[in-house]
Amino acid sequence: MTEPCDLSAVDLRRLIGERKLSPVELLASCLKRIDAVNGTVNAFVALDAEGALARARDIEAEIARGADPGPLAGLPIGIKDLVNVKGMRTTYGSLLFKDHVPDADDGQIARLRQAGAIILGKTNTPEFGAGANTTNRVYGATTNPFDPARTPGGSSGGSAAALACSMVPLAQGSDTGGSLRAPATWSGVVGFRPRPGAVAHERRALQLTYFAVQGPMGRSVADTALLYSAQAGSAHAGDPMGFPLDASGFADLTPAGLGGLRVAFSEDLGSAPVDDGIKRVFRARTGKFRHVFKEARDGHPDIAGVRDAFWVLRCVYYMANHKERVEKHRELLSPNIVMNTEAGYGMTLADVAAAEVAWRQWYDRFQAFMEDVDLLILPGNAYPPYRLDTGAPTEINGVAMENYMDASLIRSALTLTGNPVIAVPCGLDETGAPFGFQIAGKRHGEAELLAAALALETLLNADPEMARPIPDLEKLQ
Repeated sequence: MTEPCDLSAVDLRRLIGERKLSPVELLASCLKRIDAVNGTVNAFVALDAEGALARARDIEAEIARGADPGPLAGLPIGIKDLVNVKGMRTTYGSLLFKDHVPDADDGQIARLRQAGAIILGKTNTPEFGAGANTTNRVYGATTNPFDPARTPGGSSGGSAAALACSMVPLAQGSDTGGSLRAPATWSGVVGFRPRPGAVAHERRALQLTYFAVQGPMGRSVADTALLYSAQAGSAHAGDPMGFPLDASGFADLTPAGLGGLRVAFSEDLGSAPVDDGIKRVFRARTGKFRHVFKEARDGHPDIAGVRDAFWVLRCVYYMANHKERVEKHRELLSPNIVMNTEAGYGMTLADVAAAEVAWRQWYDRFQAFMEDVDLLILPGNAYPPYRLDTGAPTEINGVAMENYMDASLIRSALTLTGNPVIAVPCGLDETGAPFGFQIAGKRHGEAELLAAALALETLLNADPEMARPIPDLEKLQ
């Protein structure tokens, strides 16, 4: 039987506005689902049920008085445990902050409250968001709702798993090398990486970077766009990359006409490591719908130098954030944080300058490529979700990976473009795990990308092999 928590965020918002569903009833349904499956999945790591109930009652009263509490009125939301929520335990997945309770909201949380959202709790993350999985020494591992022996991906794995299980209709995440897109793909949900600066992020250590982009997650493109309409648009004084944006239109998308779009497909950007099985599924699935576009061709820009540039720039980011922590509290930090930070110790200014130049060259090549197409469609991940007891693959198709970031090039290359990218589910792969696509749009083309993704999602869901997969919740209880 369908429970309120299983309904889409768009439908829930309509029902709440029409007073056909109470925010209190919806919250109770979400808490019941969390109670049923979170013990297995470990998606939520902190809850404020009492505060959420008080908020739900307030919103219900506002609606009864004829007020409009906002576009997210009455919708419970999960917040990745990297974001400060006033009065709610916020650990960043680190023993250093295991007892940390912020005394103020981050900017994006303030916007969500203004939009009427109910901040229900925190979702799990690897320490400081570093990892292709979602595990830490404070809360342990989040598991994949489709197979609890596997990872849901990272670093927004808690949010992705919570959505897959319908614990909440909406969730927040962030993305450096694919942390919105990878777990969305492996959990059968939607993750949207907007252009840097669209969603306020005032606690970045670096002044200007395409890393740690904040974004929305949902079970559908429309739900994800609804959340984005409330997240985006704040030129927060604490975020030097922030800019004003009227995002209200994203709450009511019109599907694009696929027959008018020019689309490029690439299974591996030419040389990015991608598992042969993933390539086979990608070719088979895209072969079913590429005929619907005005133009469809295989193609990609040259990614020469992108892997090395991303690694150096990422090391700069980790040194800026964690060098002092590693020097003072090494024993409390995960080996992954230490490794990522210390990898930068031997780099020179010449290395950083070369990476910056390579980054700019890749940006130019990508934008030139996108002048001739409207969308670039790629696999959402380079390999199926791995088992929690084995860790990330050390090789792909027999080729050794130096570290887990080597296997993320299919995602991290898009990070360095600054273009909006959305991950959309598309059935299961050959191993029975969720499969999906990354779809990149033109620079500043969020509206066009979301409209195209909405139309493509409708097409995919009409085919049982390509429809969004749903986990068997009974097996998780």
